[in-house]
Amino acid sequence: MSGDDDVAAALRAARADRDDARAAVADHGETRLRAVQEAYREATGLLERYEGRATGTGDFKAFVEFQESFVELTEGLDDDLPARSAFEAANDLLDQRRLGEDDFEQAREALEPAADLAALLDERDAAAEAFEAARRDARRRLRDLGERIESLERLQRLGEADLEAPVERLREPITDYNDAVSEAWSAFRREASAREVFRVVEASRAYPLAAFPESPPDLREYVMTAPAGEESVPTLLEYADYSNSKLSHYVDDPTALRTRVGTHRTYLERLDAAPLTVSWPPPDAESLRYRASELVSVVARFAPEAVVAAARRLRELPKRAAYDRLRESALARDELDEQERDRLERGAVAEELAAAREERDRIEAALAETAD
Repeated sequence: MSGDDDVAAALRAARADRDDARAAVADHGETRLRAVQEAYREATGLLERYEGRATGTGDFKAFVEFQESFVELTEGLDDDLPARSAFEAANDLLDQRRLGEDDFEQAREALEPAADLAALLDERDAAAEAFEAARRDARRRLRDLGERIESLERLQRLGEADLEAPVERLREPITDYNDAVSEAWSAFRREASAREVFRVVEASRAYPLAAFPESPPDLREYVMTAPAGEESVPTLLEYADYSNSKLSHYVDDPTALRTRVGTHRTYLERLDAAPLTVSWPPPDAESLRYRASELVSVVARFAPEAVVAAARRLRELPKRAAYDRLRESALARDELDEQERDRLERGAVAEELAAAREERDRIEAALAETAD
């Protein structure tokens, strides 16, 4: 059994320790143990404060104060206080005409039964904290196991896919659309005004599954209001490289263009068709269906009808009966490397999955058993 597999056993052991610690406190009574704890702290405090002054031929006044304080403490204890005899034994050891360091040490030893009882409260609190930590560890391990099981189940499912399936039936329409929309956007970005491009970008924000990155507010304001916004995006980027003297021949306010466009050059350069393309292997049927519907709405704002039609075909693609099967085959081809295929063939994945499920069941049972 590995260290991770011990989580359930550790949880049960922590619960048993906590229950034992609670029972030990209950046997004596918490209120009475609090009294022992307070008296023990007072007694050891006296020993620490007076040991250097009340020993040997030192400070006689301190010697008297110490003995009187210890007698007062002992006589003030309830008759039925647990370990009262330990305080009385310590007091007897200290009731001498002259005290040495060994007398203080013997008094501390005599107080050990009281120390043991006083420690029961701290031990109970520590056991409770350890139990809660064990429960947290168990829940954390369950989360890790859930992810592990999900990954192994997916790997096993991919291993069952038909690697010879005709995935081209999905790849071809997706590739055709991606090529067409990329070409259409490149042409639009190259030939249309920056203002028109930004209108499409802003309109796409209403379609989260087909949205371009949000444009910087100051750049958007400049493109939508300044005369230079009638120029294309490549032209604006070219202008941003001009000197102010050269740029003054093309725009009224060279500084404004260099500030707004030059500052956001990276955004403009990366404004490509990537948000409108479909990944390969493709998403699940429902995701593709919803995304393709939004792609149609955005692509129709700038692309020829043929590109829009290609987007519509993607919207219909999940309706094909074999979509899920072909997608699984595409995922398997793309994701399964030689090592994973070997593990699947040897049954190693099935064994790991069974072991993970068994451990999950053990931890869930332990959590249920130890729930308050």
